[in-house]
Amino acid sequence: MQSFEVFGCFLRHFRPKGDALPEDLKQVISNYSEDGIMSVQNLHDFLTEYQEQTDADAQAIFNRAKHHNLQHKGLHLLQYLYSDLNYPLQTILDDMKSPLSHYYIYTSHNTYLTGNQFTSDSSVRPIIRALQKGVRGIELDLWPNSTNTDVNVCHGRTLTSSVKLRKCLRVIKDYAFHASEYPVVITFEDHLNKKLRDKVALMVKSTFQDMLLLPEKDHKLTKLPSPEELKKKIIISTKPPNESLEPETADDKKTTNNIKSGTIFDCLKSKDSDEESRHPEEDLQGEVPEYKDLIFIHAVKHKGNLVDSLHVDPNKYKRLSLSEQALVEACQEHGQQIVRFTERNILRVYPKGTRLDSSNYSPFHGWKHGAQMVAFNMQGYGKNLWLMQGMFRANGGRGYVKKPKFLCDGDLSFRPNEVKKILKVKIYMGEGWHSEFHHAHFDYCSPPDFYAKVGVYGYEDADDNKSPRMHKTKTIEDDWWPLWNEEFEFPIKVPELALLRIVVKDNDTTKKNEFGGQTCLPVSELRTGIRCVPLYNKKGEKYRFIKLLMRFELVIPIS
Repeated sequence: MQSFEVFGCFLRHFRPKGDALPEDLKQVISNYSEDGIMSVQNLHDFLTEYQEQTDADAQAIFNRAKHHNLQHKGLHLLQYLYSDLNYPLQTILDDMKSPLSHYYIYTSHNTYLTGNQFTSDSSVRPIIRALQKGVRGIELDLWPNSTNTDVNVCHGRTLTSSVKLRKCLRVIKDYAFHASEYPVVITFEDHLNKKLRDKVALMVKSTFQDMLLLPEKDHKLTKLPSPEELKKKIIISTKPPNESLEPETADDKKTTNNIKSGTIFDCLKSKDSDEESRHPEEDLQGEVPEYKDLIFIHAVKHKGNLVDSLHVDPNKYKRLSLSEQALVEACQEHGQQIVRFTERNILRVYPKGTRLDSSNYSPFHGWKHGAQMVAFNMQGYGKNLWLMQGMFRANGGRGYVKKPKFLCDGDLSFRPNEVKKILKVKIYMGEGWHSEFHHAHFDYCSPPDFYAKVGVYGYEDADDNKSPRMHKTKTIEDDWWPLWNEEFEFPIKVPELALLRIVVKDNDTTKKNEFGGQTCLPVSELRTGIRCVPLYNKKGEKYRFIKLLMRFELVIPIS
């Protein structure tokens, strides 16, 4: 018979430390409540005196708290601080009456791709998700199908599958204005012959009808309209075809040769079935539209001397596209010309071709030089996409954020090396991980060891090779409710382009530290005082329970 020795068995219990609060939080509770419970007057005093919300309606907030189960015969102060009623951002809405060129536009790259740039599927689902998140710039690459009779959307000369253009246009129409009523810009990269372009024109016109913004035939606009003037409009931006250089027969021959040679390009093959023999565009009444007549913003491709491409014509506007590395190189010699160009024209920046994994680049180099359409892979989750998401939380999430004044009208008073504000950030504590994750998600036998990192990204950090310092808190061991109580200061030179980045991780000595949540917040809209900061997952989706309690203070330095 085999015998065993039993060393021992035990259970380890971990509970939140209910009375463990930083001293300044205890003082706030003492000053503005009775045993933690606030009256309407207590709430009014707290909001106006401590939170500096002089226009806050305490009674309205008190009433709303009933629906959040936060009050019964009074409002529990600590629960209020941790609630969505204490959101860290104030909504500062622009009047949206400046020209389109004066706004950063939330822009996607290869919007139809579900994954990497080489082998992933093409689908309408990423387009829907992008529009639901407030993206205003949609990119579609147009290619002929295998029989040269219809138009597919895919990433050309790769192994990606394709989706029919018709389906993409329909979902854009259906979801364009769910998150924002301001215009959606569709950029076409077309590889079509004249016959198929005519087919595209019919599809676009029949799908969008009155939603489509058409250029005036008899009256040429000399500057771009404002987003306010273009509410609920669809804008087409692409390069006008030079049909004299690309005869239809040559295109047909090229397509046929590709098929015969057994090309690996899956763009020719659509996963969609030809669901109907007749299509709505065939019933379009009235004048048959021409492809070139639907283009509201003409695109130009940079060739040869960049100075020629950056020429500003006071009588018309255009869109110029540059890759991320081309922009960095161009800014070294032509930085001021690029800024002047973007005052009245559109500059689109897109990821370099080697980013096959759908990763992204720093958006600040483009933003610093006035580029409106910094195009991102929306499936390329990581720091740079989080920064993009943070920027477009401003202005009510409309998908348009006003550029700084010096990038719109040549403000000569702009001094990029002067510190305009000092942001003081205190990170108190966090909660919610125990409700969001399985008890063994971070550590099998014990609670996680959380630490937080806080940093400010902005104008001076435009160089991809230069990242700002992220300040790190101490690690709180074995606690689902970490209490850090640490403060950091950040000098800010251009508040309009400053983003506060926060990330929480579990410290692990045996493997890579595990992700515990992140957020990026526009400094220009931060509320001062003690605030509840919700965290997001890697995809940018908001966690239901995970929140940080933080304090923000903005100080103007003494000259």
